[in-house]
Amino acid sequence: MDLVLLLYILLAAVVTLLVIGVMIYNSLVDVKHTVSQAWSNIDILLKQRHDELPKLVETCKRYMQFEQETLNRVMEARSGIAKARETGNLPALGAAEKMLRMGLGSLYAVAEAYPELKTSEKFQYLQTRITSLENGIADRREYYNEAVKNNNIRIEQFPEILIAKWFGFGERSLLEFAESDKRDHNLNQLFG
Repeated sequence: MDLVLLLYILLAAVVTLLVIGVMIYNSLVDVKHTVSQAWSNIDILLKQRHDELPKLVETCKRYMQFEQETLNRVMEARSGIAKARETGNLPALGAAEKMLRMGLGSLYAVAEAYPELKTSEKFQYLQTRITSLENGIADRREYYNEAVKNNNIRIEQFPEILIAKWFGFGERSLLEFAESDKRDHNLNQLFG
């Protein structure tokens, strides 16, 4: 009789551990997919901004014939962001974002010398659209970084670390920009 009771206790312990393991696994899958969804939200905005930048540069070219270097910097940064985004290289993306913000800042500052450009409806629309996308990217970056933080904490906690290592759940990288890029940029001030 004692052997049967011991077997029942052992079986109950194994079933309990199995249920706990499945619950932990499922919660880690949920956290992993939250990070992927958060990245997808950023990626969509990066693509939209990627599509708007050539339109802005083309609009500016009509008015800013002698400012090719400024326009080239914006397009080089755009290309760097696209490459980093496609490869998932978050440090390179952060560096390219910094380059783009500097390029756009220069572009908008140089636009001050071209009153016809400043008053162009297309330029104003694109400037507003890109500013809106920039704000969206900043908001989504906060959500992404929060999801990454939750993922990284979960896979380091006990007993989750056991399941995470066994099934290959890994640490994810934060999307970080330069300190100066963390401040809110109001591009409309450049046209005050």
